[in-house]
Amino acid sequence: MKSAVLDKIASVTLNCRLPREVKLGDEFPCQEGDVVAVRVLTRKSTYNQLELTTGRFSLVKRGDVIAGALGHRRALLGYAGHLPEQLRVGDVIHLLNTGGCLGVCTSSNPDIGPPFDCEVLGQILHFPYLGERIGVPANIGQGAEPMSDRLDVGAVPVVAVVGTCMSSGKTLACTSLIQELVRERLKVHAAKATGVSLRRDVHAMEDAGAKETMIFTDLGVVTTQRANAPALTRSMLSALAASDPDVIVLELGDGLMGDYGVDAILEAADIREAFSAVVLAANDPVGAWGGHRQLAERFEIDTTVVTGPATDNVAGTDLIAGRMGVPAFNARTRPSELARHILKHIRQEEVADAVTS
Repeated sequence: MKSAVLDKIASVTLNCRLPREVKLGDEFPCQEGDVVAVRVLTRKSTYNQLELTTGRFSLVKRGDVIAGALGHRRALLGYAGHLPEQLRVGDVIHLLNTGGCLGVCTSSNPDIGPPFDCEVLGQILHFPYLGERIGVPANIGQGAEPMSDRLDVGAVPVVAVVGTCMSSGKTLACTSLIQELVRERLKVHAAKATGVSLRRDVHAMEDAGAKETMIFTDLGVVTTQRANAPALTRSMLSALAASDPDVIVLELGDGLMGDYGVDAILEAADIREAFSAVVLAANDPVGAWGGHRQLAERFEIDTTVVTGPATDNVAGTDLIAGRMGVPAFNARTRPSELARHILKHIRQEEVADAVTS
């Protein structure tokens, strides 16, 4: 057992509440979420920041000693990489995202270049046994919120925001919508259900006025996938609904055809039934058309409204409304109209449900 002083503690490790000085072991279970200390070996001029547990972003420099968590990533506009099958002190792994996910990179996007190379220093240990110096591998599952596969939102409406791809305007749609709903004196809770651990988006939701927020990392998960995404979503929605908000805004990270489990969530009948409105964020009109069709044909979900770069001006909104018959409002330029349309839809749904019951 040896000691190390951490220069930077990645946000993915927040559940562990790591001190600046940690104890390291040389045995690696290589389980997702295991917290590992690494030394940065290379320099980068792009995609070169790390989100800290404070929520701040810090420039990563060669020589930095960082605490991150093992995981995988499959990002079209970022890196693709997997969990290492085995590790030894001195091995080189990679920083796969700005939240601190560490793994073996297999593919890079040319716009951001190769990832940081990182030398493995050791498995960070924690000491759960009072009065005993018996260290066990730290994992972000420790201190995590409990997970349940039961969904209970009561009568709380849920607005789901899905996208055609990463960087299609989902978070902007969520934050714009939250801000407008809060201005209507509504109590709003929000969550991010899928993706790779990074707290930036839920911090933005809080800044927009969300009273309570959650992200899958809170439940001890570094990277979502089909196997865990539905249970994570049920757990977060149920937890957020327990304190009786007026509405929950739920972002499904990545895209409809990604590898993070968005499709598994939409395949779950109980989760679909909890959605009062579904917002589709798209980069272009063809993407909007394809996303709208996939929601309808594969998941039997009606698109409530389209937003994203596809709606940046009337060329896009007119095409979408005319060809698809779906309203389109840009979250940057027409946020109040977007919110009013969704509120009207929710209220109509509530009236319909009351009549049916």
